[in-house]
Amino acid sequence: MSTLSITQVYLEANQKKALQVRAKERGTKVSEEIRNAISAYLEGISVEELQLLDAASKHAGSELEAMGRTLKATNAKLDRLFADVDKFRSEQ
Repeated sequence: MSTLSITQVYLEANQKKALQVRAKERGTKVSEEIRNAISAYLEGISVEELQLLDAASKHAGSELEAMGRTLKATNAKLDRLFADVDKFRSEQ
């Protein structure tokens, strides 16, 4: 990691609280969240792009959860089918 330098930043109370909440949720520190935001800004990533990415990620997550539920149900059906096949074979 590069050398860090101390910089004083004035935040509105709601900004500081939101950063504290986000940092706690992510297991980071407020300073790291600020550095990440500055890096995104310097890379030219807009707020709108981040919002679109966030929405797409949430949508993908819900789709993956639905796929997981479908897969689990399908596996349960196959387990029952294979058990029936095994039972049938043992009766022959």
